Amino acid sequence: MSTVLVTGATGFIGRRLVPALIDAGHEVRAMTRRPEEYDGPGEAVGADVMDADSLRPALEGVDVAIYLVHSLDDPDFERKDADAARNFSAAAAAAGLSQIVYMGGLGEDEDQELSPHLRSRREVEGLLGTDGVPVTVLRAAIVVGHGGISWELTRQLVKNLPAMVVPKWVGTRTQPIAIDDVVRYLAGVVGKQEALDRVFEIGGPETLTYREMLQGVALAMNGRKLPIVVLPLLTPGLSSRWLALVTDVDVTTGRNLIDSMSTEVVVRDTSIRDVVPGEPLTYEESVRRALAERAASGR
Repeated sequence: MSTVLVTGATGFIGRRLVPALIDAGHEVRAMTRRPEEYDGPGEAVGADVMDADSLRPALEGVDVAIYLVHSLDDPDFERKDADAARNFSAAAAAAGLSQIVYMGGLGEDEDQELSPHLRSRREVEGLLGTDGVPVTVLRAAIVVGHGGISWELTRQLVKNLPAMVVPKWVGTRTQPIAIDDVVRYLAGVVGKQEALDRVFEIGGPETLTYREMLQGVALAMNGRKLPIVVLPLLTPGLSSRWLALVTDVDVTTGRNLIDSMSTEVVVRDTSIRDVVPGEPLTYEESVRRALAERAASGR
């Protein structure tokens, strides 16, 4: 088994991944900027990807690092994420890591219309391997699970609006994936020789439009579909302000997410199943689990 460092250990994915890695027999370091506040499993280590010097002691003795850092809520996120990736690549190489696992975003490489969000994810993929540590990339679209930003956006829209006037991006196809499957795939590629220096696409079994996703959540929450009217002239800027009014997602994050929603993001390559076997959960089941976890949390 390996010593695994998880960046973003207190985040949406990280807080679920740490116990899964421990259950798989790994020794886990949970990296956070405030280790004194960490109350989860594993060994808490303090470090910041923007502070290169702080990474060296955190990575000492580590075999594999799982990189879950993104800055969607910052207007300058592309530059910050690139700088952070350069810092991490250098520190990982200096520490002699055998693998970095990165959670990226789905989207065709030859698509010249990639949003800044997806374009940044691609840049980070390359930068993490700059100093020679093998990188394993898992690319996903929307991750469905309690506490995820994209999921919360969907749930709150359905909860707060009896009907919707929506932009034309609701017709874009995507391939949502359950948080349980994301965790399973991330944990499953750790230390796997056949996963080194490879890019895997991960998704659930269904390709859906955003409209179909909204209607699926409406059925699960309310037992009926929502009236939805498409307004093609609703711009990304207006859309992000609309989202900020009817959900608790801030304008900057909303705009970055919306910019990505005009790009079709579906799985073209299912080779991840050769490395990590198993059938992914359906969208209906992933929605049911997300709503059940929210209910269990008392919210």
